[in-house]
Amino acid sequence: MFTNKLLKYLGIGCICLMYTACNLPSGLSPRAESKTTPANYKNAGPDTINTALVKWKDFFTDPNLLALIDTALQKNQELNIILQEINIANNQVRARKGQYLPFVGVGPAAGVLNVPKYTSEGASDAVNYITPTQKVPQLLPDYMLAATISWQAPIWKQLYNAKNSAVKNYLATTAGKNFMVTHLVAEIANSYYELMALDNQLDILTKNIEVQQNALEIVKMEKTAARTTELAVRRFEAELLKNKSRRYYIVQKIIETENRINFLSGRFPQPIQRNSQTFISLVPDTLHKGIPSQLLQNRPDIIQAEQQLAATKLDVKLTKASFYPVFMITGVLGYEAFNPRYLLTTPQSMLYGLAGGLMAPVVNRNAIKANYYNANSRQIQAVYNYERSILNAYIEVSNQVSNIINLKKSFDFKTNQVQALTQSFDISIVLFKSARADYMEVLLTQRDALEAKFELVETKKQQMNAMVNIYQALGGGWR
Repeated sequence: MFTNKLLKYLGIGCICLMYTACNLPSGLSPRAESKTTPANYKNAGPDTINTALVKWKDFFTDPNLLALIDTALQKNQELNIILQEINIANNQVRARKGQYLPFVGVGPAAGVLNVPKYTSEGASDAVNYITPTQKVPQLLPDYMLAATISWQAPIWKQLYNAKNSAVKNYLATTAGKNFMVTHLVAEIANSYYELMALDNQLDILTKNIEVQQNALEIVKMEKTAARTTELAVRRFEAELLKNKSRRYYIVQKIIETENRINFLSGRFPQPIQRNSQTFISLVPDTLHKGIPSQLLQNRPDIIQAEQQLAATKLDVKLTKASFYPVFMITGVLGYEAFNPRYLLTTPQSMLYGLAGGLMAPVVNRNAIKANYYNANSRQIQAVYNYERSILNAYIEVSNQVSNIINLKKSFDFKTNQVQALTQSFDISIVLFKSARADYMEVLLTQRDALEAKFELVETKKQQMNAMVNIYQALGGGWR
């Protein structure tokens, strides 16, 4: 009769717990992500080949640049920090997997218990004897050697979702590392081409200084012959001094660029091996863009955002499960006695027990609701972040496609400009010697020719940078 009543009350209690647990907060509307991309890039048709699939060792051909990238991928401190983050994320996955198994502990324990006399247990001990002649002492030792076990039954898939969330975060961390690799490869390459451009500008300026030195001597001779004035001499001399000063500015930029490459390579300053003589004749490789939807598989930042989004979805399920009852099983098996010599006496000192409990949150539901709402908000944030990553990737590729086309046209025009101004300077010198042109025409033509050569080198650098940037924008460089 008593057992039937007990089962009845337990059943009613379970129903109440289930009702309380299943009474979830309403009003939440998780947002689904959009993976839609345009069919093609603007002003570009479909391409069946995608350069992003080309490994960086095959994309770049300069052996000096390849050696720098290889060194950076091994020694760059920031990249190695991210690699440790991957190890941490992997350990989180291992920890979540371990929660599937019961927690078992085995070991000895010892203590002393003073039971108050005016309690049921103390009053009982006061009239009982351990042996026929020895009463139960007031301070009773307690020795135990036992195994304990506890296990939470994953009836709501809490552990499964927690483990999968850790896996998604691990994959996101790995994609973050790949994203860092693409940036590192691109930054090394862009800095390398900048260094080559500075070398060419320094060479142009050095040769121009020699020409200006010769022009100054000619002006001095013209002044001696009374064909020009001291003003012309001073203007030519000032222009020469300006370019000599400018030379040290370029030298400093070379040092800083070398040191930036060394920093990215994780090493102290040292000379950067390079061959800058062929820089102006470099031709950017033909790049194949593929189609925009391929960005979802090739861009590490999009892959990272996708994995983070998947993790937040699982976190929502995990926090939702906090409203449900938790079923715990606990058990103990071992020996316990007040004297060590009785500790292993069987069955008198044997200790064993098994219990199961079903508990659901009732009082602290507001805290669980807050966590649940926060998890939903983070999931919506992750959706927007994922969609933003796709949009940003598409725009980056579109910008670089247009940039490559415009830079090629600009480089062709600047090449013709340099040729025309170089010829103009030679003509101006001849005319100046024959008194058919004044010194200002020579100075301005010389200045324009120098600036045009500098701009030509700068445009070539931008061309090479655009090649690197679109390779990165397509998702290349991490394979």
